[in-house]
Parts: sequence; C-alpha cells; structure tokens
Amino acid sequence: MRRLGPEETSGLTTLVVCLAIVVPVPFVADPDRMLVPLAVWVLLAVAWLAATVVAAVLPPRGRAALAVLAAQTVLAGALVITVPGIGWVPILLVYGAALSTYVAPLRVSVAVIAVNSVALLVAFLLAPGQPRMFEIVLSLGLYLLLQVASAAISVALQREQRMRTELTVAHAELAAAAVLGEEATRASERLRISRELHDLIGHQLTVLTLELESAAHLPPERAAEHVERARTVARELLGDVRATVGELRRRAPDLRDALDAVAAAVPSPRVEVDVAEDVVADEEQTAALVRVTQEVVTNAVRHAEMATVLRIEVAADDDGALTLVARDDGLASGPVRIGHGLAGIAERAEALGGGATFDASAGFTVRARLAARAAS
Repeated sequence: MRRLGPEETSGLTTLVVCLAIVVPVPFVADPDRMLVPLAVWVLLAVAWLAATVVAAVLPPRGRAALAVLAAQTVLAGALVITVPGIGWVPILLVYGAALSTYVAPLRVSVAVIAVNSVALLVAFLLAPGQPRMFEIVLSLGLYLLLQVASAAISVALQREQRMRTELTVAHAELAAAAVLGEEATRASERLRISRELHDLIGHQLTVLTLELESAAHLPPERAAEHVERARTVARELLGDVRATVGELRRRAPDLRDALDAVAAAVPSPRVEVDVAEDVVADEEQTAALVRVTQEVVTNAVRHAEMATVLRIEVAADDDGALTLVARDDGLASGPVRIGHGLAGIAERAEALGGGATFDASAGFTVRARLAARAAS
C-alpha cells in the first residue's frame, strides 16, 4: 500500500474539510432563498468536486490543467454566490487559491484570488439582511488574507519539496561519484603495480638467465656457485610474483556494494537492490551499471508519483550478458518522454553492446542490457 506524502495528506485533509462544508448545505438551506434550484446547486457542487480532483491529478502547467482550474474557480464562485447565508462556503475559494499554486504559474494564482474576491463581493451584496459596508469590507479583507496566506504556504511547501528532491539527487550523484572515484584510484594503482612488476621480473629473469648460462659453461665445481645464486633469484622472483598477484586481484568494486552505496543515499522512495549470485561485472560494466542506477534513482525521486519502493535487479543471461531491471510502484504516467537522463541510460547500454527500454504503463520500468564481454 502506498504511503501518502505530506503534500498529498494535507491536500486530502483540506478537501475533506471542504466536503464537510458543502455536503450539509442541501439539507439545511432554504430552497426558496437560493438563487438557483437546489438540484442545480447540487450539480454545481458535484462538478466542482470533479474539477478539483482532476486539477490535482493532471500534470501541472499544461493547457488541460489550466482549463480545469478555470472551471473549478468559476464553479466555486457559483457555489458561493448562489447559496443563501454564505456561512463557511467561501472556504472553497481559499482551497482553490492554494490548489492553483500547484497547477499554474504564480500570476494565474493571483488572477484566481482576484476572481474569488469578486465572487465574494457579489455574494455579500446578494446575502439576505443587507450587511453593512463595514462588515462587507472586513469580511472581504479576512478572506483575501486567508487566500493569500494559503497560496503563500503552498508555494513555500513546493519550494521546500523541490529543495529536498534536489538534495536527494545530489546525494545519489555524490555516492555514485565516490564509488567510481575509488575505482579510478584502484585502476591507477593496478597500472603502477603492473609496470613495477614488468621492471622487476624483467631484471630478475635477466639475472637468472645469466647465472644459468654461466653455470652451463663451467665445470661442476665452479658452476655450483652460479646455480646457488640462480636458486636465490628464483625464490625472490616467486615471492615478488605472489605479492604482486595478490594486489592485482583487487579488481572492480563489488557490484552489490557499489549499487547499495547509491541506494543508501536516497531516503524516499526506498531503493531495494538485488544482484544475482552469478553476476560477474568487469570495471567498465560496473561503472556503467552504477551510472544507470544513479539515473534510475534520480528519475524516481523527481518524477515517480507517489512511489514508495524502487526495486533494482541485476541478473546474468545464459550468454553472459548483464540485465538491469528497475521498477517503481508509482502511478502510471502514460507515454514515456525521453529526457537527458533516460537518453544517457540508453547511450551507456549501447556503448557496451546492449540497449535500454522504458515502460510507464504501471509505475515506471527501466530495462538496460549490457552485452557479454569476451574473456581475457
């Protein structure tokens, strides 16, 4: 079951409060004093609820979202104007002002607040009992302050969420860079050891050859000294080779540890890593899989709607190829839009003889395949 984040929880809570205000109206309102028939008002309320839900679900900043927000604003104003006595119904306008900051640019939110204020003024002027101008101005000022405050709080929450997201992404990138930086250091050390090994073994083998060659041309009593020196050189050579081989066995970092390091940098969604026991990756494959994991995690943090778990599995095919499959449990997002991050995943896989596919029909799935490497 998906856990709701703070923004989703606060939004649903506020919507429930609005429903608690709207639902009792048909039961307590006087139909003779309403400006529209009760059935029409109920239809307006249902349309407002539908527009509110759709506006919250649609991708923000799009034309469809703006159109639905406009309809939601008009419907909320109609509900406030047509109900007698007003009461707490204007709270719908405050909720609409907060919602607009998630759907549209700030200038649109300002326009929504202005439209809401006009609707309130009309509602106060049409209210029974003919309230005094002082009461109208005071009420307008109060609801204007509430709208501005709710919009400002919503903007601050979104800014904080963006900062948390970017901080999480930065942590994932830093973890990946640390893993690859350590491997670069190890690669440099292996190169140094190989050069020293070449120089050392070359010198010792030369000495060994000369000693044996000298022994071959001398009588046994004089050759014994050269043979003994040759044995000493051979023992030293064997010791040096064993020590150097021990260093050279420190190959690429363990793939599971490398991917776990990237996963640990992300608090939400939770990242689970599963590397099959038969997976063997060389340095280049490990670096590519670390970078692919980084991009997958970054994509989930930024774009996975309501995702709580991102599962990453790495397996080896029968032919030795490596396959990384990453799935999150977020909401389906429709057609996949290939940005720089996803394009980078595909390019890394193709550079190693494989490829990548993406699927957003249920959550988001990334499948990257690296071709088998020839044995060295």
